[in-house]
Amino acid sequence: MMWSEKYRPKNLLEMIGNEEAKESFVKWITKWVKGTKPLLLVGPPGIGKTTMAYLGAKQFGYDLVSLNASDVRNKQRIQEVLNPALGNAGLLGKIMIFVDEVDGIHGRYDFGGAGALVDILKEPTVPIVLAANSDTSDKMKDIKKVTTTIKMKPIPPRLLRFYLESILRKEGESLNVGTMIKLVLDSRGDIRSILNSAQVLVSGFEPQTEKSFETTDVESAINAFFKAKSLEEAMAILYSLRIDPQEKINAFYSSVITSPLPKEDMSEMLDVISEADMLYGKIMREQQWRLLRYLNSILARLYKKDVPIRYSQYNLPWPLITRLRWDGKAIKELEARFAKQMHVSRSAFATFYFPYLLACVKNKTLEMDLNATENEVIQKEMTLK
Repeated sequence: MMWSEKYRPKNLLEMIGNEEAKESFVKWITKWVKGTKPLLLVGPPGIGKTTMAYLGAKQFGYDLVSLNASDVRNKQRIQEVLNPALGNAGLLGKIMIFVDEVDGIHGRYDFGGAGALVDILKEPTVPIVLAANSDTSDKMKDIKKVTTTIKMKPIPPRLLRFYLESILRKEGESLNVGTMIKLVLDSRGDIRSILNSAQVLVSGFEPQTEKSFETTDVESAINAFFKAKSLEEAMAILYSLRIDPQEKINAFYSSVITSPLPKEDMSEMLDVISEADMLYGKIMREQQWRLLRYLNSILARLYKKDVPIRYSQYNLPWPLITRLRWDGKAIKELEARFAKQMHVSRSAFATFYFPYLLACVKNKTLEMDLNATENEVIQKEMTLK
């Protein structure tokens, strides 16, 4: 299990840092009455905004209705999801609404959702909590006017180090001082980041040195993933690879497709990669960034112990790539020569004439040597005439 999940706080008291923000949140939720302004939690990713909303709802007996920016971009969608909860709050029990990534609502994908949400925020009938990474853009002005803002800050480095040391003690692991300092500084107050990175290091993915470890090294990460001794170790490596999601999918695809795998294993792995690619396509089309958290769990299903997979950046085996490269060079030269003889452009020859030439070669009605000299090619051309 990933440490970020294993040591997720069970209540608000277990959350580290942001004591003033927690105190303000508790005061707001305990004193909430109909008409109380919704709460806007603002701060960088990974510092506990979502966790605070979930734990607060649980501790104070609310059933949480959770949405994100993609759920509230469309006015009709807002009405379908929120109106039943807002209109039947008494019948449904104690409801709290949480809207994550609210700063991502605006843009060309906004079909009246922002305006409809602001209307609801003006006259709240249930507690509403929103979370945003930033509130400085002009697009957030309307939301800020009808909410109470609580600023959340990155966890201070000293506190983050103490927290990391306590987790390491619980796990019976250790890291040298230089490595811990590097982890703390690189995390920039992101608790998830520091726990995932520490777990990767103690799992043996990279030696524990004071030198900077590189979590964007695709080749090392892919190779380490398939060399992992357990699924947990593989997942830790996967979560440490911080590159563009599409690049991550492409890296696994090119590595799998070029490896000598049994047909059954190849088929299973390509199905997994296809599922990951479809998920990312949905995320991009509908801007449902909350779904991105499921991408790594899908790719983790590629892990099989002792499979002969090594990283490749190409989608074809290297011998075939080499052959295509050299044969392609010879074919281009032939295209240029034939195009000149036939008084047409290379593009026209390649499009309209070359397929017939290949058909003749395939049917053995014409023999061609791609390694032939220019004089030999001319002689063949004269023979054709």
